[in-house]
Amino acid sequence: MEAERLMVLYGDGSVEVHYAGGSRLLLSACGSEYLYEAAPPAAAHPLQPAGTTRQRVAFAVSAYREQLLRALDFRNRFSPRPYLPSHVVPPGRKQILFSDILEIRWPDLATADLTRYIDNGSVKISSVDGYAHLYLPELQQEFTVEFLCKVSQSFTASVCSSQKNSNSQTSDRYGKSSEKSVAGGSSKKTRIEKNEHGCAEGRCGEPTKPKDQEDRDGGPLCYANCSLEYTWVTQCWSVSSYPEEWKYPLSLALMCYNLYNVTNLMKTHEKNRRTSIEDEVLIDCEHETVSRIPTALPLSCRAPHLHRWTFCDFFQNQDTEKYPCPQLIQIVWCQGVFYRFIHGRTNITEIYPGDDTFFKSEGAFLGNYFVHYAIQKGTKKREEKMYSVNSLPPDVPGNPYSIASIITQATKILQYCYKTKLSLTHNYHLCCWKMVPQTDGREMLPALLYEKVIPSLGRLIVYSDHKVHAAFWDGITLNMVWDFSSSCSKIQVNEDVGWCKLTTPDGVQQLIQISCPGIYERYIRTAIEWCRSLNERKEAPESITHSVTEENWSADAEIKKIQRFNFLLDNSNVLERAPAAKNNPSGFGVRKPENRSKPEEISQGYVLEALGKTSKVIEDIESLLAASGK
Repeated sequence: MEAERLMVLYGDGSVEVHYAGGSRLLLSACGSEYLYEAAPPAAAHPLQPAGTTRQRVAFAVSAYREQLLRALDFRNRFSPRPYLPSHVVPPGRKQILFSDILEIRWPDLATADLTRYIDNGSVKISSVDGYAHLYLPELQQEFTVEFLCKVSQSFTASVCSSQKNSNSQTSDRYGKSSEKSVAGGSSKKTRIEKNEHGCAEGRCGEPTKPKDQEDRDGGPLCYANCSLEYTWVTQCWSVSSYPEEWKYPLSLALMCYNLYNVTNLMKTHEKNRRTSIEDEVLIDCEHETVSRIPTALPLSCRAPHLHRWTFCDFFQNQDTEKYPCPQLIQIVWCQGVFYRFIHGRTNITEIYPGDDTFFKSEGAFLGNYFVHYAIQKGTKKREEKMYSVNSLPPDVPGNPYSIASIITQATKILQYCYKTKLSLTHNYHLCCWKMVPQTDGREMLPALLYEKVIPSLGRLIVYSDHKVHAAFWDGITLNMVWDFSSSCSKIQVNEDVGWCKLTTPDGVQQLIQISCPGIYERYIRTAIEWCRSLNERKEAPESITHSVTEENWSADAEIKKIQRFNFLLDNSNVLERAPAAKNNPSGFGVRKPENRSKPEEISQGYVLEALGKTSKVIEDIESLLAASGK
């Protein structure tokens, strides 16, 4: 089997793997299909196409099964919902259980002995039933979870399983975040209803639980008398972005670490350094000890037409400005180093070189400075070093990795993500397993919220994903991201991207920092002032759910029509030529003298004729403006 050289998880959930021999593998976002591209022979013609194999993962042949298993493990490690086909998962990993696990119960903060979860600075939190574990290392920047998950089933069986989860779920307390979509529910009183479709696997009926029996034993809610296949799944998450079901156990782990440091009399400034991370996790964290376990995706995909079968050539041609299918990058593994990119209200770049240290860049430092965190093995003290991208240290002989190389690589990937996010290509929002079948994925695409045409300047457009597009009349276009939920008039350097993409008339694209616009300050300031004006008007663009139609700008349009009509009327002699045209139909040789003092001589018919011609001119002007703006 070929060794992996590069593994990438994109924003749409797809996985791309490059092998040392030159072969490539592309896994769909849901994990149900794959495309394998074999390396061309050494003597192959440059124009000879590469041999490709495209199949469903559940029916993969043995020649690709090992590569697929490693690619699936990589995908499941960083995706909120795993894909676990029973025919691909090795038998040694699977376990047969006679109960359907719907929920997991964590230790109660009021009665748990937090000190017993600490082992030499690291924290391990295990569920009461033993079906899930959470590990938090000393750096407290990343945590690992292991849990038992039922293997993937058919779509119908998955729907039945989802109905079971909805029946057992009586409250949804954390459903506001888009990524933190799985909420913890109350387990004090849970009702089970008979499923008309039977058991999810179709091998047994669903038993009825006695009415007087409630979940008092501290274990998960289960369905007995079913033989189900389960497997252990390992996932890694950043403390800055993680699914909601891990919020309570993570808060327990941070409390344990805090208690451990207090008992060992850590220094006050070290304790305060942890407080910012802990407060972010513990804020509004209610006393909820039960959470739903993540479920596996169905065996087959309901939207295979959204699968992407084009390789992104960024890692092969990093100097190229155009790529066949631009996608946001979330996770990269290359030469033993993990790169994580969190795209959201707060953009974060994290680097894990594999030696229990950690690089991080965020906020105003994003893309310019990286902070290196490490724990001294002897004294257990926390060390922090800051590196500037413009002045990286030289390589030290004997070090397992080059600090300059990994930071430079992270900066290149970050700039590529900026260009993708600031483009008007919205296809990276599409994800097959998140799509609503009734809308065919249209709910994931941003909508046009606001549009304004400024005479002699250009056109500015706002989309529902806070993306701003400005097209100036001199051919320069500008794309930026602006937070319209805030009314602050400052330049939002730390909000969203903090960069903008400028395209010149000859097609050259540049990434420019908003705080340092340079020679393009006039264009950037214009777009910023317009965004500020929208904020100051207290009109949230999110409240507009439809595209801009004539109802939105009818008043302005009618006023402009009147102004254009008055201008044409004042600067033309249509009305004056009307009587002459009546007396001289041929239009030659006769010119009636001007007589502006008697407008009453002009009949109504000539006024209507002039108005008709003026309306025709206005329509021509509007069609010309619309054609020039496309």
